[in-house]
Amino acid sequence: MSKTVKIHFFGAAGTVTGSKFLLETEEMNILIDCGMFQGLKELRELNWEEPSFPPDEIDLVLLTHGHLDHSGYLPRLVSKGFTGTIRGTAPTLAIAEIIMFDSAKIQEEDADRANEEEYTKHDPALPLYTIEDVEKTTGLFHSAEPESWYEASENIRYRFLKNGHILGATFIELDIFGKIFVFSGDIGRQEDLLLEPPSHPEWADYLILESTYGDRLHPAEDAAEILAGTIKETLQKKGTLIIPSFAVERLQTLMFLIWKLYDQNKIPHLPVFIDSPMGNAVWTVFERFSSWHKLSKTDLRSMENFFEMITSYKDTWKTVDDNRSKVVIAGSGMVTGGRVLTYLRYYLDKPDTTVLLVGFQAEGTRGRQLQEGAHDIKIFGKYCTVNAKILNIGSLSAHADQQGLLDWVSGIRNIPEAVYLIHGENTARDVLRVKLKDQTGWNVHLPNLQEVVKITIGEKEKDL
Repeated sequence: MSKTVKIHFFGAAGTVTGSKFLLETEEMNILIDCGMFQGLKELRELNWEEPSFPPDEIDLVLLTHGHLDHSGYLPRLVSKGFTGTIRGTAPTLAIAEIIMFDSAKIQEEDADRANEEEYTKHDPALPLYTIEDVEKTTGLFHSAEPESWYEASENIRYRFLKNGHILGATFIELDIFGKIFVFSGDIGRQEDLLLEPPSHPEWADYLILESTYGDRLHPAEDAAEILAGTIKETLQKKGTLIIPSFAVERLQTLMFLIWKLYDQNKIPHLPVFIDSPMGNAVWTVFERFSSWHKLSKTDLRSMENFFEMITSYKDTWKTVDDNRSKVVIAGSGMVTGGRVLTYLRYYLDKPDTTVLLVGFQAEGTRGRQLQEGAHDIKIFGKYCTVNAKILNIGSLSAHADQQGLLDWVSGIRNIPEAVYLIHGENTARDVLRVKLKDQTGWNVHLPNLQEVVKITIGEKEKDL
């Protein structure tokens, strides 16, 4: 007797944000990732729409990793009726918890600020979800060990395999009615300063593959050398270097690089401020889960002592008013929110300021605007002139590039019945589609947002 599996592409289809993929089966409904949309207004507004599938009919959520665009919608899902199990590796759940609490806090603060300063069209402005929603969500967390199979129902089981990218990140294999479904999550790089190389899948009947950098290779540049040169130039100009950074992995990588440069006498001493409460919290996750990364306890202690960690918003303002030449690393990495906005609001118009972008900048984000040469950007309802020097380090990305993606799938021994490219802008997806087709001959699809693919497993298997 044939069985049917429906894959619902609720997010990250034609964009790099909002990862949500529902596997609808007669035995149970499983959501792979539950991320928030970021970037373009039309994408952000999707977060506010009613869920496309009843949350109370979802039995299980599996998280590939803890980034906001993979876990940040969970509290909204819970507030709409989800009461099932949320499973991921222990570091993933720890990071997701930090990110969700930070997200709720920022949303509540932004709503309050918008109402007080009256730059909102809504009366009143409301947060997408609250800290209370996050507390309910974490009560549904259950950790999983990598490589161990977990039974979900009579004919469905799943496991997590380490994937580089960030602490705790995995790809997910599901055995559903005898067919292997592989969700890549975000694939890390083969050579990473902090993490071991990603594991590779060996079999995939249906492959759902990320394509963030599907159209390009990472530049062959020395990130440490660029950092050293930029820091020295900042000192010469008696200016400020602002580095918008993702709080998970990118921040820790930057800290490691700067600490190493100073330890090796490649940069002079200057104050380096870490203004990321979420990043500080993630630091404790690194300390708790030492087997998931390469840093020793001695390294962690030395790095922590080298930097000036800002914990309160009061100290943020002190740092803004500090006239010394300095480096400030603050969230968020795409300049969509967080404390980096406060610094940019006061420093972006100064020619002696340098803004160093160190990660992928999604379409519609302030980071993308800066990267593409915008002469002003809007912060807290007001336009700020860009007189600062804008630089970019592409080689610090935590994502595999095109060749890395091709290498990652090269160990698959069978010919997948279908490959679906997700988590990439349309150009990147299409370039990777052509590359995969030319090199492997695989059947590759580019699903649209809200598309539903029906797969029949049994005597007359077909992909409709």
